[in-house]
Amino acid sequence: MSEEGRDLVVNLTQGLDNERSSVAFTVANGGITAGLRVSIFLTSSGVDLVRKGAADTTHVHPMEPLTDLMKDFLARGGTLWACPPCVQSRGYTEDDLIDGVTIVGASAMHALILKGAATLSF
Repeated sequence: MSEEGRDLVVNLTQGLDNERSSVAFTVANGGITAGLRVSIFLTSSGVDLVRKGAADTTHVHPMEPLTDLMKDFLARGGTLWACPPCVQSRGYTEDDLIDGVTIVGASAMHALILKGAATLSF
């Protein structure tokens, strides 16, 4: 696989009330384990996941608690982006979000896709 093909972009639209948010972070962490550079782009209710303290009570068994999956993702070098209009529509600011989240438009995701990134959506 060429260096350009080693990116994975995960688009996550699901929030705290859907098990697919935990699945997405589990898959993203698996991608890092496999040697991929993984970026998650949070849209719609997905941005609720990164509000400070929001994910602390979400745990889909037998997976790890969501907050642990997210911390592991960031600690292992994953990139976590939040959609600006989605953040604004909820009244969130950068101060409301966990450390490591960047509020950035879809152009960041598109740049990786143009370079050959694989994509997944949850």
